[in-house]
Amino acid sequence: MKIARTNHEVREAVANARMQGACIGFVPTMGFLHEGHLSLIRVARENGATFIVVSIFVNPTQFGPNEDFSRYPRDEERDRALLESEKTDLLFLPRVELMYPRGATTRIDAGAVARPLEGVRRPGHFEGVATVVAKLFNIVQPDLAAFGRKDAQQCAVIDRMTYDLDLPLQLVFGETVREHDGLAMSSRNSFLSAEERGKAPVLHRALRAGEEAITHGIHDVAEIEKLMHRVVAEEGGVEADYLAVVDPMTFEAPADFDRHVLVVGAVRIGRTRLIDNIRIFRW
Repeated sequence: MKIARTNHEVREAVANARMQGACIGFVPTMGFLHEGHLSLIRVARENGATFIVVSIFVNPTQFGPNEDFSRYPRDEERDRALLESEKTDLLFLPRVELMYPRGATTRIDAGAVARPLEGVRRPGHFEGVATVVAKLFNIVQPDLAAFGRKDAQQCAVIDRMTYDLDLPLQLVFGETVREHDGLAMSSRNSFLSAEERGKAPVLHRALRAGEEAITHGIHDVAEIEKLMHRVVAEEGGVEADYLAVVDPMTFEAPADFDRHVLVVGAVRIGRTRLIDNIRIFRW
C-alpha cells in the first residue's frame, strides 16, 4: 500500500493506475476504522473498482464549536494495518493545511436535503461535509466512491451534490454494519463506558419498533414517532435528540407510505451522540 500526503502524489498514483486500465474506487473516512469502513472497500470492489484509494482526514469544518473534534479517536498505525489487510492500493493522509490553505473561503451549500434533522442540530455540518467531499473528489478523481448508509442524510447530501454539480463519478452505498446486539458500528462507540455501551442498542430497538409499526400498517407519523420515543425513554439514561419517519430523498415527513421511507434517530448517552436509521421498502 502506497502512502500519499499531497495532491500531486495522489494524482500521480491514480493516473498511473488508470493508464494500466484500472477502475478507481474511493472510500473517504475520518479514520479509527472499523468493519463498517472496511466493508465499503469490498463494496467498491464489488462494483468494479480495481484500484482502491482510502483517505483519512478528520475534517474540522464539519464539527461545531461544542462538538468532539479534538477528542475524535485517531490511531493511524492501527488504521494502516487494517487497510493493508484489505489490500488497499493507496492511503491519502492530507493535513488540514493542505485541505484548507490560508485564505480559502469557498463552501458548498448542499441545499434543502441538508436542512432538516442533522442540519438543524448541527449548523454548518453538512456544508463542511459537502465541501470536503467535493475537494476529495477533485483530488482523487475516482470512477466510483463508496459511502455507508448509517449516515443516511449524509448519503443523501452527497448524492444531491454529485448530481447537481455533474460530478463524473458513480456513488455506491454500503449497508450499515452492526454489532451482535444491533448497535451500528461507529468510531464514536469507543467513547462509551461499559455502562453506556449496555444502553446504546436502545436506539436500534426504537427504530425497529417504528419499522414494525409501519410494516403492520400504522401510517400515522406522530404515532410512530411517539412509539419510538417511548422505547428510548424506558431505557433510562439515554436522551433522544430526534426519532423521525422521513422520506429518504428529502428527509422531511413522507407525503404517503406508498414509497420507501426511513426511520431515523439520534440519541445522546453521556457525552456521546449516536445516529442510526432503518430503510423500509414498499413494493
